Amino acid sequence: MVWRDSQPVQGLTREGEKTSYILTDSLMETDPHNLSLYMEVACNGLFGAGKGTMIAPPDPDKKFTLNKAELVVFNRDVHELLVDFEILLDMAKHLGEKNQRSFQALYIANQMVNLCDVTDSSTFPAAHQLASTFFSQRNGESQHTIHAMGHCHIDSAWLWPYEESIRKCARSWVTVVRLMEKNPGFTFTCSQAQQLEWVRNWYPGLYAQIQDFARKGQFIPVGGTWVEMDGNLPSGESMVRQFLQGQRFFQEQFGKLCTEFWLPDTFGYSAQLPQLMRGCGIWRFLTQKLSWSLVNTFPHHTFFWEGIDGSSVLAHFPPGDSYGMQGFVEEMLKTVNNNKDKGCVNHSVALFGFGDGGGGPTQKMLDRMKRMKDIDGLPRVQMSTPDQFFSVLERDGSQLYTWIGELFLELHNGTYTTQAQIKKGNRECERILHDVEVLSSLALAQKSAFPYPATKLQHLWRLLLLNQFHDVLPGTCIQLVAEDAMRYYEEIRGMGTLLLKEAVQSLFGKLLPAGSEAAESTLILNTLPWERTEVISRATPTGADTLALVKVCSMGYSVVKDSLTPPHPVRVVKQLDGSITMENGVIAAHLDSMGHVTSLRLVSSGRESVPEGSCANQFVIFDDIPLYWDAWDVMDYHLETRKPVKTLVKPLEITLAGGLRGSVRFSLQISEKSIITQEVILDSMCPYLRFLTQVEWNEAHKFLKVEFPVQARSMNATYEIQFGHLQRPTHWNTSWDWARFEVWSHKWMDLSEHGFGVALLNDSKYGASVHGNTMSLSLLRAPKSPDTTADMGHHQFTYAVMPHLGSFQEAGVIRYAYCLNFPLHAMPAVSVQCPAWSAFCVSSPAVVLETIKQAEDRPGVLVARLYESHGSTVVTWLQTCFPVKEAIICDLLERADPTSHLPLEELGVKLSFTPFQVISVLLVFG
Repeated sequence: MVWRDSQPVQGLTREGEKTSYILTDSLMETDPHNLSLYMEVACNGLFGAGKGTMIAPPDPDKKFTLNKAELVVFNRDVHELLVDFEILLDMAKHLGEKNQRSFQALYIANQMVNLCDVTDSSTFPAAHQLASTFFSQRNGESQHTIHAMGHCHIDSAWLWPYEESIRKCARSWVTVVRLMEKNPGFTFTCSQAQQLEWVRNWYPGLYAQIQDFARKGQFIPVGGTWVEMDGNLPSGESMVRQFLQGQRFFQEQFGKLCTEFWLPDTFGYSAQLPQLMRGCGIWRFLTQKLSWSLVNTFPHHTFFWEGIDGSSVLAHFPPGDSYGMQGFVEEMLKTVNNNKDKGCVNHSVALFGFGDGGGGPTQKMLDRMKRMKDIDGLPRVQMSTPDQFFSVLERDGSQLYTWIGELFLELHNGTYTTQAQIKKGNRECERILHDVEVLSSLALAQKSAFPYPATKLQHLWRLLLLNQFHDVLPGTCIQLVAEDAMRYYEEIRGMGTLLLKEAVQSLFGKLLPAGSEAAESTLILNTLPWERTEVISRATPTGADTLALVKVCSMGYSVVKDSLTPPHPVRVVKQLDGSITMENGVIAAHLDSMGHVTSLRLVSSGRESVPEGSCANQFVIFDDIPLYWDAWDVMDYHLETRKPVKTLVKPLEITLAGGLRGSVRFSLQISEKSIITQEVILDSMCPYLRFLTQVEWNEAHKFLKVEFPVQARSMNATYEIQFGHLQRPTHWNTSWDWARFEVWSHKWMDLSEHGFGVALLNDSKYGASVHGNTMSLSLLRAPKSPDTTADMGHHQFTYAVMPHLGSFQEAGVIRYAYCLNFPLHAMPAVSVQCPAWSAFCVSSPAVVLETIKQAEDRPGVLVARLYESHGSTVVTWLQTCFPVKEAIICDLLERADPTSHLPLEELGVKLSFTPFQVISVLLVFG
């Protein structure tokens, strides 16, 4: 980057066709004839510094050399002629032999060659005039209109660390500012509030110029989110916070909210996004990534996208299938010819500018499109804005089709599993921030003087949101980025733990031992909105751990001195053949010596879950060699290489014989370098069998999964997504079906027939599949690009299998998955007679109280966010022990609806839900 007078003035990137800086447009005799420039150089290219290929790990020994630096006088006439020739020749080439206009273009180009003498610059104007006359021949009124917008997709981290992205933003945007100074009609779209915040902090002079051009309508903030996040893996609440933090930033810094969600380069799009967009003031959506699908071609470029709750947004995929065009004739023709909605739509978007690694538009791109503004034979190309484009669609969109459900990318399925530690950190930190907010909110509601840690929580949330960028959370980044991500998770864990302690001290200080005071009881905290009865581990006065069966109120606490007596103690019995049975009165399991579950019965009905002759909890390993995108892809042909893990290292042995908990342990050898050690746990009164798994993983291009064949038959399996669930086929009838051979899910998936089913729960995994009656959970991959160390080392995770009668909704699968992910908090307490206490609860089992937090702009006011989880229409009561003075419906940006003041009744606040609806309520306390 070039610096002048202590300010950045120009970005230079060879691959981005920016190799010059204009010292002056015209040097007058009276102007200074000397100046000082400083060059800031980053030792990487536009796409990092990979060794051999773009996605290879960085080469630390890679050298960059400055080969030439010279002062030149720019010849505008030559530049104009070259652009003229390029457009004419491209028209001749790409319009085709049957198009008269292509011959006319070739004829004009030939005349220009005959007229132009490269040794005589006086011949240039006449040649240029020939081209200008040709370009002035206009289109008919029916011609397709392309809305061109400058764009510079910058990955917040990918083949370079976060720190380098800050410099990429500055280099790219200072170049955009220079272009705007010379091209008043040039418009540029810029997403990702985080990147603008970086520039605001590190380059305040440049940021002031950006704000100035934003006021002029040239520099256009878009997207509404903190970063361009992954569209599959973040939780529902994380997605809300992406919009909340992003929209608040754009409102504060640029004076308005974004109306379009801008996510051109992520690896699929959750079916809950339309509702979240609508709730954050957004009703328009732009992406192009589905053009990468390997199997099926998506049938539309402009359509309405409807989510699982029925919310709908207007969606557009630029038909040129790119967010980094360069203004070539071929790209404009593809935009028209590739349009899947001809007849319905006569407008489309073309995003131009070097992207991914930054760079952005160039003057030459602008000059190309100026010539194509209205040429007979080509589509109209006009500089435009997202609002202008979508406004046209909204006026003429009555005939558009509607797509219902997820936008599934049929590629990059490996991103649901790669870099397991990053994914585990994400799930853990989502839980930590949830618990801190819940307990801090309770402390605030109990004592209005409690200092709610809003600033610290915003900082932690922004770290988590940054790590949800679509090349970080999916695991498609270099080692430096993975290390940064893990450091951010550690910061969230560390500060989150301190904030949790502060809230607990405020809430329960009188119950906690002070100094040498003896702790004779245990304080149990439940941050989930339903009563729980579970086995916990707690410390005794001697410091040893012991088990206790405890009951805790909904979103509240209990002080426990003695364990409850289980109605049916856990029994663990070893058989003569080395197998082991485990039973707790709810379920009964039989495991062979290798840890396979050969039987899993519901005790009350005797219903068997495992088909005869089959083994559940079967570890399997696959060869995993994608065609190119190593960390991104798992190809369908990997399924042909399935190998069960069969080498037993330590046979099954009992580690806890029963009572409140029974457990067994075994070890399997995956290879000479990798080993699995697993503890299978059954707790009293618990409806699922839990598998605490540790893996030493040192493989190359292998894929580890665990399989559960189950005795249930259905054409569809159900998978949890953000604030809800959806179904996907268990068969491969069509190409659309088998393209989903590997899918994503959150805390649970379920395969049910009428009256019976089996659910798989997990605490940190996302990749999954159900084919026929076999449920598979994807555990670990071992790609080598762009990070050779990806997933190597020690891993610990938990999954669980839960057979059930009735539907998964009736059986409480959703709640049990939450319980697995949000363990009870247990801490020493003094021996005080203290009644159990519940702060919040919800009357309907279909409704989940997901979030309690302080409102962003109203200190002391809480936001309660709830969603309908069963897919039903339901009425419920939100109840709290705190004195509520006012309850008001608000949107996801916490803007109150003045027409939606809720009556305060004896049973609480009455709320009506439609399937999968998300509702937020502002609670003002008296």
